[in-house]
Order: sequence, then structure tokens, then C-alpha cells
Amino acid sequence: MNFLLVVLGLILLISFSVLFSFFSLWFRARLSGVKISIVNLLGMRLRKVSPSAIVQAMIMGTKAGLELSPSLLEAHYLAGGNVDAVVKALIAASKASIALDFKKATAIDLAGRNVLEAVQTSVNPKVIDCPRAESGKTKVEAVAGDGIQLKAKARVTVRANLDRLIGGATEETIIARVGEGIVTSIGSSKTHKEVLENPDLITKRVLEKGLDSGTAFEILSIDIGDIDVGRNIGSELQTAQAEADKKVAQAQAEKRRAMAVALEQEMKAKIEDNRAKVVLAESKVPEAIAEAFRKGSLGVMDYYRMKNINSDTQMRENISKMDDDQSK
Repeated sequence: MNFLLVVLGLILLISFSVLFSFFSLWFRARLSGVKISIVNLLGMRLRKVSPSAIVQAMIMGTKAGLELSPSLLEAHYLAGGNVDAVVKALIAASKASIALDFKKATAIDLAGRNVLEAVQTSVNPKVIDCPRAESGKTKVEAVAGDGIQLKAKARVTVRANLDRLIGGATEETIIARVGEGIVTSIGSSKTHKEVLENPDLITKRVLEKGLDSGTAFEILSIDIGDIDVGRNIGSELQTAQAEADKKVAQAQAEKRRAMAVALEQEMKAKIEDNRAKVVLAESKVPEAIAEAFRKGSLGVMDYYRMKNINSDTQMRENISKMDDDQSK
């Protein structure tokens, strides 16, 4: 019996504490002008919805003059949305006279965007550096028509476009497009001096491209903060090309030299071959003379005359060689 009384007492104590917590929420809501019953609060707890989050959102909305439905707030909570951020965004939009209804606000929130930050950006435009410091680059590098490298840094002022926030591209797309526009604008300039004298030409050309199309933002202005002159890329490329042409010419000359050497060796080989043929032919002369003696077609006096002629010819050759050596 005592055990049953203890269990009953615990049940009553727990029930009283739960009812007291619901009563405090209900009482606070009533004092704030929010019409909600304790049964609704209990139903929220059973549906695994935080009653305090819904009540707090209802109080903020009511105080700001908004008409919010507890069931819609519960549905958004159950869908994984941020009820507090949605209500704050609706309040901020209402104060700034921005057209934003509950359906659009919840859709933006469920899309993974910060709806409150979007409204704040729509009211107070934000400035984005191009390129961002997180990218590891301090400036956008491009080469003008005369081959001079320029390094530019831009500051882009954007305002959130609530109508394109769902499905629209993020800030990274804006930065990438602006960077591409800067590179294109500098590259289309004839000289780097033209860009340095009129930096606003870059801004005009970039803005004319409509870089904010398909994004969740509207570009208000693009300001070129700083332009520095970099390397002479054109001369470096010409130098590299000249060096490459030089190596090609050297390779071709080396090829021709090797072919000439090969041809020279081939000629030397042919000369030696011809000399061998001459020696072979000369070795057959004594046989021919002997055969002529046997047949009687060559006499002794003819043989001696031939010998004298050969000796005279050899003497003349020796004298000619001596004259050549003296002249050297």
C-alpha cells in the first residue's frame, strides 16, 4: 500500500511539474498577446516539437505585428528549419518594407541559406573582395596587349536578391565571374598604360557583361582598389622563343655536320678502295710486259724508253713536292 502511494505521489509530482512548465509558457504567451492553449503545448511535446521555440517565435512575431500560425511554425520545425531565424527575417523584412512572406522565408531557410543574413544583405549591401584572402591570392593577374602583366584587386558591392535566392549561385560565383571579367578586360586592352590611365574601363566592361545573372545577388558596383605592374610577359615569351629557335638551329647544324663527317668518311673509304684497285692493276703490269716480250710485241729499247719516262716523271714529281714544302 505504501509503495502504491509513493508511485502515485511521484506520478502526481511529475504531472504537476509538466503542467507547471506548460502553464508558465502559456502564461507568458497570454501576457504577450499570443493565443495558444495548454492542450496545444502538450500536443507539441507529443509531436516532438519544442514548445518554447514555437512560443518564443510567436511572441516575437506578435510583438512585431506579424500574424503567424502555430501549425505552420510547427511544420517548419519538423521539416528541420530554423524557426527563430525565419521569424527574425520576417520581422526585419517588415521593418525595411521588403516583400517577404512566410512561405518564401521558410523555403529559403530549408534550401540551406541563412534567410536572416539574406534580408540583412538586402537592406545593407555587403562588400566582397576579389579575389578573396582565403584563396591564397592577393590580386587578379592578367596580361595586356603589349605583354605587360597587371595585378588588380577589386571590391564588389552586392545586394541579396530574395526572388533569386532559391537556386541562385553563391558569392563564389560572383567572385569567379568578376575575376574572369577583369582578366578579359585587361587582355583586350592594347597597352597596360591604357588600363593604368583609366581603371574605370575595367569596371564598365565588367558591369556590361551582366555577371549577376543566375545568382542570388545583384551587383551594385565594382571598384578597382589597386593596380600594380608585374613582369614583362611578352619579352619573356619572346626570349624563350628565341632560345628555343636557337636550340633548333644548333640541332640542325649538328645534324648537317654529322652528315658531312659521314660523307667525308665515305669518300675516304672510296679513295682507299680506288687505291687498292690501282695497286692491283699495277701488279699486273709486269705480267703484261713479260707477255709482250714473249709475243714479241715489245722490244728491249721500248722497255728502256718506258723506264726513262717513268724515272723522269717521278723526278718531276719529287721536285714539285720540294717546291711546295719550301713555299709553306
